[in-house]
Amino acid sequence: MKNIFANFEEYFLPFSEEVQVKLETLRKTVHAQTSDLEEYIGYQMPAFKYKGKPLVYFAAYKKHIGFYPMPEALQYFEEDFIARKYKYSKGAVQFPLNEDLPLDLVEKMVQFKIAEINQL
Repeated sequence: MKNIFANFEEYFLPFSEEVQVKLETLRKTVHAQTSDLEEYIGYQMPAFKYKGKPLVYFAAYKKHIGFYPMPEALQYFEEDFIARKYKYSKGAVQFPLNEDLPLDLVEKMVQFKIAEINQL
């Protein structure tokens, strides 16, 4: 599948200013976890690689931001999703647009993935 977005900025552009702020906040939160990240567009979504391996993806939708930290992280943090009443699946967790982003949880998931990649 050919990417229609060249970078994060192009991806963010069609969304409202409020959603753009949330997307940029999510971007900065992921970047704050390590300086060794590469941004790219994968599966038509903003994504990050760490040490050449996929780290996390995210995407904006009509009512939520989907966060894709890979199945192992989703399974590990399942109790957090249940406690915070987030919809989730084997592939993603949904953060409602009408709520604040759970940046503490995002940080934990990114750190989990970094640790997982470091063990490879």
